[in-house]
Amino acid sequence: MFFKTFGWSFAITAAALVTAFFYGGIEALILCAILGVLEISLSFDNAVVNARILEKMSPFWQKMFLTVGILIAVVGMRIVFPLVIVGVTASMNPIEALRLALEKGDPEQPGTYGYLLHEAHPQIAAFGGMFLLMIFLDFMFEDRDIRWLRWIEAPLAKIGKLNGASLIAGLAVLLAAASLADAEHTTDIFVAGSAGLITYLLVTGLGGLFDVDGDGDFDDEDAIKRVEKKSGNGELVKATGKAAFMLFLYLEMIDASFSFDGVIGAFAITSDPIIIALGLGLIGAIFVRSLTVFLVRQGTLDEFVYLDHGAHWAIGALAAILLLTIELEINEIITGLIGVVFILASLISSIVRNKRSASSGTPTKPVYSN
Repeated sequence: MFFKTFGWSFAITAAALVTAFFYGGIEALILCAILGVLEISLSFDNAVVNARILEKMSPFWQKMFLTVGILIAVVGMRIVFPLVIVGVTASMNPIEALRLALEKGDPEQPGTYGYLLHEAHPQIAAFGGMFLLMIFLDFMFEDRDIRWLRWIEAPLAKIGKLNGASLIAGLAVLLAAASLADAEHTTDIFVAGSAGLITYLLVTGLGGLFDVDGDGDFDDEDAIKRVEKKSGNGELVKATGKAAFMLFLYLEMIDASFSFDGVIGAFAITSDPIIIALGLGLIGAIFVRSLTVFLVRQGTLDEFVYLDHGAHWAIGALAAILLLTIELEINEIITGLIGVVFILASLISSIVRNKRSASSGTPTKPVYSN
């Protein structure tokens, strides 16, 4: 299973490293490898969240995530997205932005590609931070049978009974972030953060227009997040058609939001867009998808039931860090370590729970009712 799932990732990694070597010699190869390792180490929480959504989709749409989704991650987020951001903020057309990118100027020097992208960080952080924050809030405000950090998750679930609790909390955080920022960025942050919030509400809300549980009838307002209904034989009902398409869009938006900090942070290592695309995209993004598929096929999330919680706490931490980086400099290593700590802690807690359940003779996996 391991080699079947990760074999093509290793092959593509080798091809990316060879390409980097021929492009810029041993230095480019080393930089490409560093970026790839950095992206993989920072994305375990991303893979867990992706896996929970991917397991609700039909095999066809799972393949779409691994093919079309790869193009979006590599070409869209690692190449086109920075060009668009630089083009918009510097009022230049895409060709000029591409030319500027290929000049590989010093990110510390005003007017270079890396500098302009860094200058756009407040808007990027506000958009991505609000999108991820809404994912975190909706998960924590939902009343669920299994809780990990009960001392805080139980009160949050009670708060979630208030209509629109996630939206109210999200808007409050956005107002605080905009008001605490420099005056010159206040409007931009509020607009970008509002766009992130609206995008989340739009993508999740559109799921309510479709039958996501595959039974021909729609009766769940939060369907895009809740395709957890079980069929009579205990198998998860897979989303298909329009429902799966909406889940696919939602999945890609989550994936994109996770990559915002990595794309910006990569310029601290190199300003070469080709090396960034090879390292973050072809190596990092490919391995994250392979890890996602591995988690789905192994049933890891059902076996280790607190991983979901750990991943969403990591999402909440990343959202907070993105919003804080509007005004503060936070090392990307700290960002990655926080996510890893939450994932490892939830994994250990799951193992302890399973051992206790086994010794008492109770099921280790959550039981669903029809």
